[in-house]
Amino acid sequence: MDIAYLRTEYAKAGLEQKDLAATPFRQFEVWFKQACEAQLHEPNAMSLATVSADGCPSCRTVLLKVFDEHGFVFFTNYSSKKALDIAANPRATLLFPWLHLERQVQITGTVEKITALESLRYFATRPYGSQLGAWVSHQSQVITTRQLLLKKLDEMKRKFSEGKVPLPDFWGGYRVIPQTVEFWQGRPNRLHDRFQYTRDPNTENGWRIERLAP
Repeated sequence: MDIAYLRTEYAKAGLEQKDLAATPFRQFEVWFKQACEAQLHEPNAMSLATVSADGCPSCRTVLLKVFDEHGFVFFTNYSSKKALDIAANPRATLLFPWLHLERQVQITGTVEKITALESLRYFATRPYGSQLGAWVSHQSQVITTRQLLLKKLDEMKRKFSEGKVPLPDFWGGYRVIPQTVEFWQGRPNRLHDRFQYTRDPNTENGWRIERLAP
């Protein structure tokens, strides 16, 4: 199958340093709001790349659930493949592929668990079925049939039928604390606009902004 002809010329917008916010958190908020206003499908979907103890990379799509000046938070089972990678190598990269806007945001930094209280606050906002799902799945473990999951789901429905679903002690959030954040805007002739924020304690607001070659 020949796919070399697949090509799109990016020309929707440009990006200049003078238009950037002073910090990547503020700039991300601006772009995220625009992604929501454009009604992109799941604008908070992001690729999460981790590396195992033996140096093997993995990448999967997860959902951003919290972001602020402290970092970017997602949730998972603490025995999942991503969690084991993070335990061995607490660094990760996030990628938001907002292709309809001809934009990408790449975030690289260290990873830490959030507090149980922070996880509980988010867990309480999840739909009932999603709360049960956190109890049902031993994420990334081999299973023989989907029926095992459905049977476990029925068990959890009976177990928690008379009260709120508690936060599992094996489930919670991770925060990616960025060291670099790159904002990528597609431009014609593949001469894209790329600006990278890098932590720098010697600057006024703690971040250095540099344009990168496309």
